[in-house]
Amino acid sequence: MSDILKALSDEGVSIWLDDISRERLRTGNLEQLVKDKHVVGVTSNPTIFAKALSKGSAYDDQVRDLAVRGVDVEEASRAITTYDIRWGCDVLRPVYDRTDGLDGRVSLEVDPRLAKDTEKTVAEAKALWWMVDRPNLFIKIPATEEGLPAITATLAEGISVNVTLIFSLERYGKVIDAFFAGLEKARANGHDLSKIASVASFFVSRVDTEIDKRLDKIGSDGAKNLRSKAGLANARLAYALYEEKFATDRWKALKDAGARPQRPLWASTGVKDPNLVDTLYVDELVAPGTVNTMPEATLVAEADHGQVRGDTVRGAYDDARAHMAALKDAGVDYDDVVRVLEEEGVEKFEASWKELLGSIEGELKDKSA
Repeated sequence: MSDILKALSDEGVSIWLDDISRERLRTGNLEQLVKDKHVVGVTSNPTIFAKALSKGSAYDDQVRDLAVRGVDVEEASRAITTYDIRWGCDVLRPVYDRTDGLDGRVSLEVDPRLAKDTEKTVAEAKALWWMVDRPNLFIKIPATEEGLPAITATLAEGISVNVTLIFSLERYGKVIDAFFAGLEKARANGHDLSKIASVASFFVSRVDTEIDKRLDKIGSDGAKNLRSKAGLANARLAYALYEEKFATDRWKALKDAGARPQRPLWASTGVKDPNLVDTLYVDELVAPGTVNTMPEATLVAEADHGQVRGDTVRGAYDDARAHMAALKDAGVDYDDVVRVLEEEGVEKFEASWKELLGSIEGELKDKSA
Protein backbone atom coordinates (compact mmCIF):
# COMPACT_ATOMS: atom_id res chain seq x y z
CA MET A 1 0.00 0.00 0.00
CA SER A 2 2.68 2.46 0.98
CA ASP A 3 4.47 2.11 -2.38
CA ILE A 4 1.93 4.45 -4.00
CA LEU A 5 2.47 7.04 -1.30
CA LYS A 6 6.24 6.65 -1.65
CA ALA A 7 5.89 7.24 -5.38
CA LEU A 8 3.90 10.38 -4.62
CA SER A 9 6.57 11.56 -2.19
CA ASP A 10 9.29 10.80 -4.73
CA GLU A 11 7.56 13.16 -7.18
CA GLY A 12 8.12 16.01 -4.73
CA VAL A 13 4.70 16.02 -3.04
CA SER A 14 4.79 16.23 0.76
CA ILE A 15 1.94 14.20 2.26
CA TRP A 16 0.29 15.89 5.20
CA LEU A 17 -2.67 14.71 7.26
CA ASP A 18 -5.59 17.12 7.53
CA ASP A 19 -6.59 16.06 11.03
CA ILE A 20 -5.45 15.98 14.64
CA SER A 21 -7.02 14.83 17.89
CA ARG A 22 -5.95 13.91 21.39
CA GLU A 23 -7.08 10.34 20.72
CA ARG A 24 -4.95 10.08 17.58
CA LEU A 25 -1.96 11.35 19.55
CA ARG A 26 -2.56 9.26 22.65
CA THR A 27 -2.94 5.96 20.76
CA GLY A 28 0.18 6.51 18.68
CA ASN A 29 -1.88 6.60 15.48
CA LEU A 30 -0.13 9.72 14.19
CA GLU A 31 3.28 8.14 14.76
CA GLN A 32 2.08 5.07 12.84
CA LEU A 33 0.94 7.18 9.90
CA VAL A 34 4.33 8.87 9.82
CA LYS A 35 6.01 5.47 9.83
CA ASP A 36 3.73 3.58 7.43
CA LYS A 37 2.02 6.17 5.24
CA HIS A 38 4.77 8.71 4.52
CA VAL A 39 2.91 11.43 6.43
CA VAL A 40 5.33 14.32 7.01
CA GLY A 41 3.02 17.06 8.31
CA VAL A 42 -0.31 17.84 9.96
CA THR A 43 -2.88 20.58 9.48
CA SER A 44 -5.72 21.50 11.80
CA ASN A 45 -8.64 23.91 11.72
CA PRO A 46 -11.51 24.88 14.03
CA THR A 47 -13.80 22.23 12.49
CA ILE A 48 -11.27 19.48 13.22
CA PHE A 49 -10.94 20.57 16.85
CA ALA A 50 -14.70 20.85 17.34
CA LYS A 51 -15.10 17.31 16.01
CA ALA A 52 -12.25 15.95 18.15
CA LEU A 53 -13.63 17.41 21.36
CA SER A 54 -17.11 16.02 20.69
CA LYS A 55 -15.88 12.42 20.64
CA GLY A 56 -14.69 10.16 23.46
CA SER A 57 -13.05 11.06 26.76
CA ALA A 58 -9.51 11.99 25.71
CA TYR A 59 -9.91 15.60 26.87
CA ASP A 60 -11.69 14.90 30.16
CA ASP A 61 -8.69 15.11 32.50
CA GLN A 62 -7.43 18.40 31.09
CA VAL A 63 -10.91 19.94 31.05
CA ARG A 64 -11.40 18.88 34.69
CA ASP A 65 -8.14 20.57 35.69
CA LEU A 66 -9.12 23.71 33.79
CA ALA A 67 -12.50 23.70 35.55
CA VAL A 68 -10.83 23.38 38.96
CA ARG A 69 -8.65 26.37 38.13
CA GLY A 70 -11.71 28.34 37.11
CA VAL A 71 -10.32 29.46 33.76
CA ASP A 72 -12.66 31.06 31.26
CA VAL A 73 -13.64 29.39 28.00
CA GLU A 74 -11.27 31.48 25.86
CA GLU A 75 -8.22 30.49 27.91
CA ALA A 76 -9.42 26.90 28.03
CA SER A 77 -9.72 26.75 24.24
CA ARG A 78 -6.13 27.91 23.83
CA ALA A 79 -4.88 25.48 26.47
CA ILE A 80 -6.65 22.53 24.84
CA THR A 81 -5.73 23.26 21.24
CA THR A 82 -2.11 24.23 21.90
CA TYR A 83 -1.64 21.05 23.96
CA ASP A 84 -2.56 18.91 20.96
CA ILE A 85 -0.48 20.98 18.55
CA ARG A 86 2.56 20.92 20.84
CA TRP A 87 2.26 17.13 21.12
CA GLY A 88 1.87 16.86 17.34
CA CYS A 89 4.97 19.00 16.84
CA ASP A 90 6.93 16.65 19.09
CA VAL A 91 5.74 13.60 17.13
CA LEU A 92 6.77 15.25 13.85
CA ARG A 93 10.05 16.66 15.18
CA PRO A 94 12.19 13.79 13.79
CA VAL A 95 10.75 14.51 10.33
CA TYR A 96 11.51 18.21 10.79
CA ASP A 97 15.10 17.40 11.72
CA ARG A 98 15.53 14.83 8.94
CA THR A 99 14.25 17.21 6.23
CA ASP A 100 16.16 20.22 7.58
CA GLY A 101 12.90 21.97 8.45
CA LEU A 102 11.15 21.45 5.11
CA ASP A 103 8.50 19.17 6.58
CA GLY A 104 7.57 17.87 10.01
CA ARG A 105 5.25 20.86 10.40
CA VAL A 106 2.00 21.17 12.38
CA SER A 107 -0.45 24.01 11.76
CA LEU A 108 -2.59 25.89 14.28
CA GLU A 109 -5.12 28.49 13.14
CA VAL A 110 -5.71 31.87 14.72
CA ASP A 111 -9.22 32.48 16.07
CA PRO A 112 -11.27 32.79 12.84
CA ARG A 113 -13.38 35.53 14.41
CA LEU A 114 -10.32 37.76 13.90
CA ALA A 115 -10.17 37.19 10.13
CA LYS A 116 -11.18 40.80 9.40
CA ASP A 117 -8.91 42.38 12.05
CA THR A 118 -5.26 42.71 11.09
CA GLU A 119 -3.87 43.89 14.43
CA LYS A 120 -5.64 41.26 16.53
CA THR A 121 -4.63 38.50 14.10
CA VAL A 122 -0.96 39.43 14.49
CA ALA A 123 -1.25 39.60 18.28
CA GLU A 124 -2.96 36.21 18.39
CA ALA A 125 -0.37 34.69 16.06
CA LYS A 126 2.44 35.86 18.35
CA ALA A 127 0.64 34.53 21.43
CA LEU A 128 0.06 31.10 19.89
CA TRP A 129 3.67 30.92 18.66
CA TRP A 130 4.84 31.64 22.20
CA MET A 131 2.41 29.17 23.80
CA VAL A 132 3.30 26.21 21.56
CA ASP A 133 7.00 27.08 21.58
CA ARG A 134 8.08 24.64 18.87
CA PRO A 135 10.16 25.54 15.79
CA ASN A 136 8.10 23.23 13.56
CA LEU A 137 4.85 25.08 14.18
CA PHE A 138 2.91 26.89 11.47
CA ILE A 139 0.47 29.64 12.43
CA LYS A 140 -2.49 29.60 10.05
CA ILE A 141 -3.75 32.99 8.90
CA PRO A 142 -6.62 33.35 6.40
CA ALA A 143 -5.91 35.13 3.13
CA THR A 144 -8.58 37.79 3.59
CA GLU A 145 -7.75 41.35 2.57
CA GLU A 146 -7.17 42.11 6.25
CA GLY A 147 -5.12 38.94 6.57
CA LEU A 148 -2.55 39.98 3.97
CA PRO A 149 -0.80 42.64 6.12
CA ALA A 150 -1.09 40.27 9.09
CA ILE A 151 0.82 37.63 7.11
CA THR A 152 3.59 40.13 6.37
CA ALA A 153 3.76 41.35 9.99
CA THR A 154 3.81 37.82 11.42
CA LEU A 155 6.58 36.65 9.10
CA ALA A 156 8.50 39.82 9.97
CA GLU A 157 8.57 38.55 13.57
CA GLY A 158 10.31 35.36 12.43
CA ILE A 159 7.13 33.28 12.77
CA SER A 160 6.37 30.58 10.19
CA VAL A 161 2.97 30.95 8.51
CA ASN A 162 0.48 28.70 6.75
CA VAL A 163 -1.73 31.02 4.70
CA THR A 164 -5.18 29.45 4.45
CA LEU A 165 -8.48 29.95 2.60
CA ILE A 166 -7.00 30.90 -0.78
CA PHE A 167 -9.45 30.50 -3.65
CA SER A 168 -8.58 33.06 -6.33
CA LEU A 169 -5.51 33.52 -8.48
CA GLU A 170 -5.51 37.27 -7.85
CA ARG A 171 -5.51 36.78 -4.08
CA TYR A 172 -2.82 34.11 -4.36
CA GLY A 173 -0.58 36.61 -6.13
CA LYS A 174 -1.11 39.03 -3.25
CA VAL A 175 -0.31 36.27 -0.76
CA ILE A 176 3.05 35.67 -2.42
CA ASP A 177 3.74 39.42 -2.38
CA ALA A 178 2.84 39.50 1.33
CA PHE A 179 5.27 36.61 1.88
CA PHE A 180 8.07 38.45 0.07
CA ALA A 181 7.39 41.61 2.07
CA GLY A 182 7.37 39.65 5.33
CA LEU A 183 10.74 38.07 4.60
CA GLU A 184 12.22 41.40 3.59
CA LYS A 185 11.12 42.87 6.92
CA ALA A 186 12.32 39.79 8.81
CA ARG A 187 15.75 40.20 7.25
CA ALA A 188 15.77 43.89 8.24
CA ASN A 189 14.81 42.80 11.77
CA GLY A 190 17.83 40.50 11.94
CA HIS A 191 16.04 37.14 11.63
CA ASP A 192 17.64 34.10 9.99
CA LEU A 193 15.50 33.63 6.86
CA SER A 194 16.44 29.96 6.60
CA LYS A 195 14.48 29.33 9.82
CA ILE A 196 11.24 30.90 8.52
CA ALA A 197 8.90 28.68 6.51
CA SER A 198 5.57 29.21 4.80
CA VAL A 199 2.97 27.39 2.74
CA ALA A 200 0.05 28.84 0.80
CA SER A 201 -3.09 26.70 1.15
CA PHE A 202 -5.00 26.80 -2.13
CA PHE A 203 -8.43 25.19 -1.80
CA VAL A 204 -9.55 22.77 -4.52
CA SER A 205 -12.75 20.74 -4.08
CA ARG A 206 -14.80 23.65 -2.75
CA VAL A 207 -14.22 25.43 -6.08
CA ASP A 208 -15.78 22.51 -7.94
CA THR A 209 -18.69 22.34 -5.51
CA GLU A 210 -19.61 26.00 -6.04
CA ILE A 211 -19.00 26.11 -9.79
CA ASP A 212 -20.78 22.79 -10.45
CA LYS A 213 -23.80 24.15 -8.60
CA ARG A 214 -23.84 27.12 -10.97
CA LEU A 215 -23.31 24.94 -14.04
CA ASP A 216 -26.22 22.73 -13.01
CA LYS A 217 -28.39 25.83 -12.74
CA ILE A 218 -27.39 26.88 -16.27
CA GLY A 219 -28.41 23.36 -17.34
CA SER A 220 -27.14 23.24 -20.93
CA ASP A 221 -25.23 20.28 -22.34
CA GLY A 222 -22.21 22.52 -22.71
CA ALA A 223 -22.40 23.52 -19.06
CA LYS A 224 -22.72 19.89 -17.95
CA ASN A 225 -19.55 19.01 -19.84
CA LEU A 226 -17.64 21.62 -17.82
CA ARG A 227 -18.49 20.08 -14.44
CA SER A 228 -15.85 19.01 -11.90
CA LYS A 229 -12.83 20.38 -13.73
CA ALA A 230 -12.54 23.93 -12.41
CA GLY A 231 -10.88 23.00 -9.11
CA LEU A 232 -7.98 21.34 -10.91
CA ALA A 233 -7.72 24.07 -13.54
CA ASN A 234 -7.66 26.79 -10.89
CA ALA A 235 -4.99 24.97 -8.87
CA ARG A 236 -2.83 24.31 -11.91
CA LEU A 237 -2.91 27.98 -12.84
CA ALA A 238 -1.95 28.78 -9.25
CA TYR A 239 1.15 26.64 -9.72
CA ALA A 240 1.91 28.51 -12.93
CA LEU A 241 1.69 31.76 -10.97
CA TYR A 242 3.97 30.26 -8.29
CA GLU A 243 6.57 29.44 -10.93
CA GLU A 244 6.33 32.95 -12.37
CA LYS A 245 6.59 34.76 -9.03
CA PHE A 246 9.47 32.66 -7.78
CA ALA A 247 11.51 33.37 -10.90
CA THR A 248 11.71 37.11 -10.19
CA ASP A 249 14.71 39.15 -9.07
CA ARG A 250 12.82 40.00 -5.88
CA TRP A 251 12.72 36.33 -4.92
CA LYS A 252 16.31 35.73 -6.02
CA ALA A 253 17.51 38.38 -3.57
CA LEU A 254 15.63 36.68 -0.74
CA LYS A 255 16.84 33.24 -1.80
CA ASP A 256 20.43 34.49 -1.83
CA ALA A 257 19.83 35.66 1.76
CA GLY A 258 18.86 32.11 2.77
CA ALA A 259 15.07 32.17 2.31
CA ARG A 260 13.02 29.10 1.44
CA PRO A 261 10.16 29.36 -1.08
CA GLN A 262 6.57 29.47 0.10
CA ARG A 263 5.30 26.10 -1.11
CA PRO A 264 1.85 25.69 -2.68
CA LEU A 265 -0.33 23.47 -0.50
CA TRP A 266 -3.40 21.77 -1.97
CA ALA A 267 -6.16 21.93 0.63
CA SER A 268 -9.75 20.70 0.52
CA THR A 269 -8.61 17.60 -1.39
CA GLY A 270 -11.31 15.26 -0.12
CA VAL A 271 -13.70 14.56 -3.01
CA LYS A 272 -17.21 15.76 -2.21
CA ASP A 273 -18.98 14.51 -5.35
CA PRO A 274 -19.54 10.72 -5.07
CA ASN A 275 -19.45 10.45 -8.86
CA LEU A 276 -15.78 11.45 -8.93
CA VAL A 277 -12.74 9.26 -8.29
CA ASP A 278 -11.87 9.66 -4.61
CA THR A 279 -8.19 10.30 -5.34
CA LEU A 280 -8.83 12.93 -8.04
CA TYR A 281 -7.39 15.92 -6.18
CA VAL A 282 -4.22 14.01 -5.33
CA ASP A 283 -3.39 12.20 -8.57
CA GLU A 284 -4.13 15.23 -10.76
CA LEU A 285 -2.12 17.75 -8.70
CA VAL A 286 1.31 16.15 -8.66
CA ALA A 287 4.09 18.72 -9.02
CA PRO A 288 7.49 19.20 -7.38
CA GLY A 289 7.73 21.33 -4.27
CA THR A 290 4.06 21.01 -3.29
CA VAL A 291 2.14 19.80 -0.25
CA ASN A 292 -1.11 17.84 -0.36
CA THR A 293 -2.95 17.82 2.96
CA MET A 294 -5.49 14.99 2.98
CA PRO A 295 -8.31 13.84 5.23
CA GLU A 296 -7.54 10.33 6.45
CA ALA A 297 -10.13 8.77 4.10
CA THR A 298 -8.36 10.34 1.11
CA LEU A 299 -4.96 9.24 2.42
CA VAL A 300 -6.18 5.64 2.75
CA ALA A 301 -7.77 5.74 -0.70
CA GLU A 302 -4.59 7.09 -2.29
CA ALA A 303 -2.50 4.41 -0.59
CA ASP A 304 -4.88 1.73 -1.86
CA HIS A 305 -5.58 2.73 -5.46
CA GLY A 306 -4.00 6.08 -6.30
CA GLN A 307 -2.54 6.56 -9.78
CA VAL A 308 0.77 8.41 -9.61
CA ARG A 309 1.74 9.22 -13.21
CA GLY A 310 4.43 11.83 -12.70
CA ASP A 311 3.87 15.58 -12.99
CA THR A 312 0.18 16.23 -13.76
CA VAL A 313 0.31 20.01 -13.38
CA ARG A 314 2.95 21.72 -15.52
CA GLY A 315 1.88 20.20 -18.84
CA ALA A 316 -1.74 21.23 -18.35
CA TYR A 317 -1.55 25.03 -18.23
CA ASP A 318 -3.06 25.62 -21.67
CA ASP A 319 -5.96 23.26 -20.99
CA ALA A 320 -6.54 24.95 -17.63
CA ARG A 321 -6.69 28.40 -19.24
CA ALA A 322 -9.05 27.10 -21.91
CA HIS A 323 -11.33 25.60 -19.28
CA MET A 324 -11.53 28.80 -17.26
CA ALA A 325 -12.33 30.73 -20.46
CA ALA A 326 -15.08 28.22 -21.29
CA LEU A 327 -16.60 28.70 -17.84
CA LYS A 328 -16.70 32.44 -18.42
CA ASP A 329 -18.35 31.94 -21.80
CA ALA A 330 -20.92 29.66 -20.17
CA GLY A 331 -21.88 32.45 -17.77
CA VAL A 332 -19.95 31.47 -14.62
CA ASP A 333 -18.69 34.58 -12.81
CA TYR A 334 -15.30 33.53 -11.39
CA ASP A 335 -14.87 36.65 -9.28
CA ASP A 336 -18.24 36.06 -7.63
CA VAL A 337 -17.44 32.38 -7.08
CA VAL A 338 -14.22 33.10 -5.18
CA ARG A 339 -15.85 35.92 -3.21
CA VAL A 340 -18.63 33.58 -2.06
CA LEU A 341 -16.15 30.83 -1.23
CA GLU A 342 -13.98 33.11 0.91
CA GLU A 343 -16.98 34.47 2.81
CA GLU A 344 -18.38 30.97 3.36
CA GLY A 345 -14.96 29.66 4.40
CA VAL A 346 -14.59 32.30 7.11
CA GLU A 347 -18.21 31.79 8.25
CA LYS A 348 -17.80 28.01 8.47
CA PHE A 349 -14.65 28.27 10.57
CA GLU A 350 -16.28 30.90 12.79
CA ALA A 351 -19.27 28.59 13.30
CA SER A 352 -16.95 25.68 14.14
CA TRP A 353 -14.99 27.85 16.58
CA LYS A 354 -18.20 28.88 18.32
CA GLU A 355 -19.23 25.23 18.45
CA LEU A 356 -15.86 24.38 19.99
CA LEU A 357 -16.20 27.15 22.59
CA GLY A 358 -19.73 25.98 23.38
CA SER A 359 -18.55 22.41 23.89
CA ILE A 360 -15.69 23.52 26.12
CA GLU A 361 -18.01 25.76 28.13
CA GLY A 362 -20.41 22.87 28.67
CA GLU A 363 -17.58 20.53 29.66
CA LEU A 364 -16.17 23.09 32.10
CA LYS A 365 -19.56 23.43 33.79
CA ASP A 366 -19.99 19.64 34.00
CA LYS A 367 -16.54 19.09 35.47
CA SER A 368 -16.89 21.90 38.01
CA ALA A 369 -20.31 20.72 39.23
